[in-house]
Amino acid sequence: MSAQATFDGNREGDAATLRFAGSLSLPNLGDLPERLSAYDGKVERIDLSAVDRLDTIGAWTVYRFARNHGARIEGLDDNGKHLMEQVEAADHPVRTRPQHVPAFTRVLGEIGEATVAVTHTMIGLLGFLGATALAFLAVLRHPSRFRFNATVQRFEVVGVSALGIIGLMSFLIGIVIAQQGAVQLRQFGAEVYTINLIGRLTLRELGVLMTAIMVAGRSGSAFAAQLGTMKLTEEIDAMRTIGVSPMEALVLPRVIAAIAMMPLLGFYASLIAIIGGGLLCWANLGIPPVTYIQRIREVVPITDVYVGLVKAPVFGAIIAVAGCFQGMLVEGDAEQVGTRTTAAVVQAIFLVIVLDAFFAVFFTWIGWN
Repeated sequence: MSAQATFDGNREGDAATLRFAGSLSLPNLGDLPERLSAYDGKVERIDLSAVDRLDTIGAWTVYRFARNHGARIEGLDDNGKHLMEQVEAADHPVRTRPQHVPAFTRVLGEIGEATVAVTHTMIGLLGFLGATALAFLAVLRHPSRFRFNATVQRFEVVGVSALGIIGLMSFLIGIVIAQQGAVQLRQFGAEVYTINLIGRLTLRELGVLMTAIMVAGRSGSAFAAQLGTMKLTEEIDAMRTIGVSPMEALVLPRVIAAIAMMPLLGFYASLIAIIGGGLLCWANLGIPPVTYIQRIREVVPITDVYVGLVKAPVFGAIIAVAGCFQGMLVEGDAEQVGTRTTAAVVQAIFLVIVLDAFFAVFFTWIGWN
């Protein structure tokens, strides 16, 4: 068992030499730090040649005393000298207060960091989109590598399972549009134009847009969480090891399912919204269902249906690619799964709204208005 740490002094004139003995380790220090703190007088040398053992706590205790009294440490072997050098290298003041930065500089820096992050994300998303296109071309060249069962399962998850919630949402949106439109148009005695508002707004814009937002929150987040969990459990690395491409096996079925199901879900949502609006027109405005349907056929051009069907697959591709891209970026810990899932939903909804604005300008430019 190691001896308790002790020290004694040998004074030579005004200066003294302290000689330590025993074990300068945490279990054997005892009240040595307190006795050293109470020591008063000038110390020139600290002799550690009689020390049996020296650990980091003991080295820090001796070093701090030597630093405060301006003494030099002697009598250490090579290991002891190395440990003391490490303790000395770690002895630097800790900044307790952050450096003051002017508010304008701080805000400008945050804007710059956000801009750089968005740029890197968009570049990565475009690269991932290109990798998805290359995987699709590879599957076209080798049809036997197409994951038919996985794609059909994604059809069910993205499309069939979403019919209930999308139908309910669209039905309520149709009622809201009809009610608010009727209230505003009643001021001008033009309640009949509520039908125009419902038909054109749902088929051209809100049907597909609200469906895309719902799919982004439901399926896009699921894609990110699923791939992120597989990334954490190293299943994706195992797939690469056995020669299976994750882009072909995991990403492509999800992208194909989203692209194929979005036009169907968007058209379904538009029809349900029209039905909801029609019921309110019948109950509130006294417009019979037959008159309502006939009026819808008269005022809604077929181009509105084409606009919705053209936008839907693009929205589906963006949602699936954003979800899979964020899922493949997961690394480190489980917290990344939640962070990347949130980023996938926000990114998908943002891009869908931006593209919807682009499509609105484009279709107006070509005369589909």
